[in-house]
Amino acid sequence: MSSELLDALTFLEKEKGISKDILIEAIEAALISAYKRNFHQAQNVRVDFNTTTGSIRVFARKNVVEEVTDSRQELSLEEAQKINPQYELEDIVELEVTPRDFGRIAAQTAKQVVTQRVREAERGIIFSEFIDREEDIITGVVQRQDHRYIYVNLGRVEALLPATEQMPGEKYTTNDRIKVFITKVEKTTKGPQILVSRTHPGLLKRLFELEVPEIYDGTVEVKSIAREAGDRSKIAVHAADPEVDPVGSCVGQKGGRVQTIVNELNGEKIDIVRWSEDPVVYVANALSPAKVLEVLVNEEEKMTTVIVPDYQLSLAIGKRGQNARLAAKLTGWKIDIKSQSDAEESGLYNSEEAEENFGLSEEEF
Repeated sequence: MSSELLDALTFLEKEKGISKDILIEAIEAALISAYKRNFHQAQNVRVDFNTTTGSIRVFARKNVVEEVTDSRQELSLEEAQKINPQYELEDIVELEVTPRDFGRIAAQTAKQVVTQRVREAERGIIFSEFIDREEDIITGVVQRQDHRYIYVNLGRVEALLPATEQMPGEKYTTNDRIKVFITKVEKTTKGPQILVSRTHPGLLKRLFELEVPEIYDGTVEVKSIAREAGDRSKIAVHAADPEVDPVGSCVGQKGGRVQTIVNELNGEKIDIVRWSEDPVVYVANALSPAKVLEVLVNEEEKMTTVIVPDYQLSLAIGKRGQNARLAAKLTGWKIDIKSQSDAEESGLYNSEEAEENFGLSEEEF
C-alpha cells in the first residue's frame, strides 16, 4: 500500500466531509475480515494502518497462558518471555503475521471500503438535504413511469410519485417539469427514498406562498384548505390588518396570481374564501358562489343549517354534493342545506323577519 491511499483519504475528508479516522477504522476492520477469509485464519488479529507511510501490517494477538490448548489463540509463558522477559500470564502478545502478497488484497479491500463509505456519505448528505424539505414544494422532471410510480428527477435523487398521489386525469410525459409536494423522506438500504404528491393540500398552500407575497411574509394567513385534487379546492384566508384584503391579495390583479396556480394544477378550480371566527359568516362564505340567506348554528353538535334561495339550492350543494362537502371540510362544521321554501314550511325561516342576505365573500376561478 502506498501513500496514494493516504492522499485519497485526505482528499475525501476535504471534499466529501468524511473523517479520515473513520475511513481508516473501517479499512482496518475490513482488512481483518479479508485476512481471515483469504488466508483461512481463525486467530484473533489486529491490522495496523500506518498513517505516515501508508503501510499495512497484520498482527496475531495471543493470550499468555501456562498450558496452551489452542496455538492459534494462545502462547505459553515460556515462549512469550523469549520474546520479552517482561510478559506475564494473561498478557497479550502481538506477533506480526503479514502475508507476503497481502498488499494486493489490502488495496482491493481499501478501494471497496472507500467506495462504499463515499456512497454512504453521499446518501447521508442527500438525506440531510431533503429531510429538511419535508412538507415543502419542489420542481422536478418526469423521468419515467410504471404502474406504481412516476419517477421524478430532483437533481441528485429520484423521487417517487405514487399512483394514489397523482391528480386524476393528469397526463405525465417524459421531461415534463412539474411541481410536487414532498410528503415523506426516509432512509433505506438503497439510499434516501423521497415520496412526493400532486394531490396533497400542502401543494396548494405552497403554491399560494410562492405566488402571493402577502402569504409568504405573513400579512395574509392561510387558515384552512379543502381539496379534491384535479377538480376543485377551497382555501380560507385571513388578514389581521383590516386594511388588507386577503381574498384580493390571493386573486391578484385581473386574477393573475390565482390563475398561475390554476394553470400549474391543470385547470383545477380554486375558491378563495374569507375566514371568520364567526361560524355563521365563515360557513356562509365557504358555500360561495351560492348566496346564503341564513345560517343556524348548533354549537353542541358543531352543526349548521344553511338556508338558501330555492334557485340557489343546486349551486350551494354543488355537483355530486361537492360544494357542500368542500365547505364542510374547510370549516370543520357539518352543513345541512335547505331551500328557502322548505325552511319556511318547516318554520325554520321567515322571509319577512329575516335580515338582509349574506353577501358573497369569495372569488371563483
